[in-house]
Amino acid sequence: MAVPGDKINYNELGVRAMEVRTCKSCKRLFNYLSGAPICGACKDKLEAKFLEVREYVRENPKEGINEVAEANEVSTNQIRRWIREERLSFSEESGVGLDCENCGRLIRSGRYCESCKSKLNSEMSNMYGSEDSVVARKHREAARMRFLDK
Repeated sequence: MAVPGDKINYNELGVRAMEVRTCKSCKRLFNYLSGAPICGACKDKLEAKFLEVREYVRENPKEGINEVAEANEVSTNQIRRWIREERLSFSEESGVGLDCENCGRLIRSGRYCESCKSKLNSEMSNMYGSEDSVVARKHREAARMRFLDK
């Protein structure tokens, strides 16, 4: 049974219940499942705006974030969000970039530069690699078929 205030609510049958929320964009009520707290109509509008911005950036490769935002009537924060999500990238000529969240180096898209990505990847594989192999080995040993000799 769901406790009020839980992020995920379940009904009596154990099926995830829909949550009613107010859309951040249009302030209408909608059934929230996951993702951004905006209704389906606003998601569709945002996706159409993204396609418009992406086409504008392709046609005007030297434009900066502020110019693109003004020309397409979208916030600079939304453009930065699309860049962080690696959905949008600007050319080298535009000079647009974001700071790597780890080292602060200028990057064209995403959250981390290539060196920080590889460093984080190797740290994660080292951290989980040894434990996974021990767990996997124990699981294989337990799952083996055994025969009794007569």
